[in-house]
Amino acid sequence: MSGSQANERVEEFKRATASVLRALAEEPEVQVAFQPGPSGLAGKRARLPLPTRALPPAERARLRGTADSVALRLRYHDDAAHAARSPGGREAKEVYDALEQVRVEVVGSRHMAGVAANLRARLSEECESEGYDRMTRKDQLPLASALALLAREHLSGEATPAAAEHILESWRGTLGPEAEAAMADLVRDQDDQVAYARAARRLLAALDLAEAEAEADSEEGGEENQDGEQSGAQDNNAEGKSRPESESEAMLGAESEEAEGEAAEEGEESEDAAAEGDEQPGGPQPRREAAAGAHEGAYRAYTRAFDEEIAADDLCDPEELGRLRQQLDQQLQHLHGVVSKLANRLQRRLLAQQQRAWDFDLDEGLLDAGRLARVVVNPLQSLSYKRERETDFRDTVVSLLLDNSGSMRGRPITVAAMCGDILARTLERCGVKVEILGFTTRAWKGGQSRERWVADGKPRNPGRLNDLRHIIYKSADQPWRRARKNLGLMLREGLLKENIDGEALLWAYRRLLARPEFRRILMVISDGAPVDDSTLSVNPGNYLEKHLREVIHEIENRDLVELIAIGIGHDVTRYYRRAVTIVDAEELGGTMMKKLAELFDEDAALAWARASSRQAALVI
Repeated sequence: MSGSQANERVEEFKRATASVLRALAEEPEVQVAFQPGPSGLAGKRARLPLPTRALPPAERARLRGTADSVALRLRYHDDAAHAARSPGGREAKEVYDALEQVRVEVVGSRHMAGVAANLRARLSEECESEGYDRMTRKDQLPLASALALLAREHLSGEATPAAAEHILESWRGTLGPEAEAAMADLVRDQDDQVAYARAARRLLAALDLAEAEAEADSEEGGEENQDGEQSGAQDNNAEGKSRPESESEAMLGAESEEAEGEAAEEGEESEDAAAEGDEQPGGPQPRREAAAGAHEGAYRAYTRAFDEEIAADDLCDPEELGRLRQQLDQQLQHLHGVVSKLANRLQRRLLAQQQRAWDFDLDEGLLDAGRLARVVVNPLQSLSYKRERETDFRDTVVSLLLDNSGSMRGRPITVAAMCGDILARTLERCGVKVEILGFTTRAWKGGQSRERWVADGKPRNPGRLNDLRHIIYKSADQPWRRARKNLGLMLREGLLKENIDGEALLWAYRRLLARPEFRRILMVISDGAPVDDSTLSVNPGNYLEKHLREVIHEIENRDLVELIAIGIGHDVTRYYRRAVTIVDAEELGGTMMKKLAELFDEDAALAWARASSRQAALVI
């Protein structure tokens, strides 16, 4: 088959697959895109893997199964009902989402044999590609995958793919009677999404993955969950506006001193609270409301002794950094050209704004060739030199703060690393300094901070209970060529964990305040709200989000740093005044370049006027 015939065959397959997806979903307006990377669904936009030109039978079956899975989710899934009972913990949410995907696929394929065959082929291929047949220990199979396979067995009555049969056997009969009862409820309620969601929450509670509150909920109980986020946002906004200036300055000044524990004055309640938690330091615990009169508004860390601010090359040896950088380059070959074109366009716009000015008739500097005629006419005339004046445009620093949480794993963090790399190189050529920072935690579900809290008797309202890890991939004064390999560290297995955005934003903000440049720009890239299971299990549910809102409020009102945020599949406009949300990580590069161009184009003169007035006030 010739190249043109192969391309035509692939295009016909893509058109047919997209048409079937729309028909099966009963959504004719769905946009279907075939792109490299994992499949996904964002609103009414479906993303499917890009088929190869060869298009072997196994690949066709896998693509059809992926398209059918997306179509059934569109047809049988209600986002509002699903979000109403979605748990807060990351691992619990992964299990909850996986169980819902099993439901829509089983219900949707019940009366369509072709769809069922496509989904079985896709599942078998995934089990083989993930290496389930090579697993020998129970803990090697992720919990979400194990429960999804078990649920599929129960709901559909079909056998597990052969590749996963051996490892899944080690899971059977180990869940416990309460979990097995919840699994039976999943089978019974599979046609009712709301009842199925309640059963899923009972299963999570039986496995100590989430709070046991769903079991006691009545039919109207979901209203609290649906309204919780909105009311929490309103409370946060109200508190942010009413905070006194002195408290704001204390928060944004030097690191606050650790507050004293409140267990002593609580007495008997403290003992009861300690008994409510699980026995393992890293395990999830029921959220406990703060005692009456407790000062819930004051964010604090239980201890900062185990927090870490570290350079990227100190977390990894040079050989592995080189290998990870090579892996990053290989994964982004197709995207590199597109973002590079956008970066070059940004560079041309920036350089066009740099009006070069010179001082002439100097005793040293660059030889002024335009004045050489005077020496020819009069040999006694001395040579003339010139020197370029420093321009205000170059007196700028841009800080890029990247969310290094586990939910960024895969395509989002890969694209973010590549975009940061190209952005740093582009702005460096324009004389603008760039630093690239990342934030995560040192452990899942706590760490040494939580262990100390447990050893101290689990006092109430402990504050942040995890060990921060703030990573410097490139400092502002470090040349791009020396920091280039560091960005590959984002692909390292096990690096991405929890995200505590408020303290990371303060950290990046304070670094910028210490810079001598007139204009300071902070760009935050994130894919979700702050989440740390250990902290949220023993503090109010909006504890981290509330702190993030307070930090953003203070930074934007002080006007010392220009703050902008880009959300990947997450609406950050409800947090930041200047923000944009994208639905696909592939759009990140273009969005970054566009927003920076807007900053330098639209309000450049105003920004320099503000910076100059601030500098003059400081001098006075």
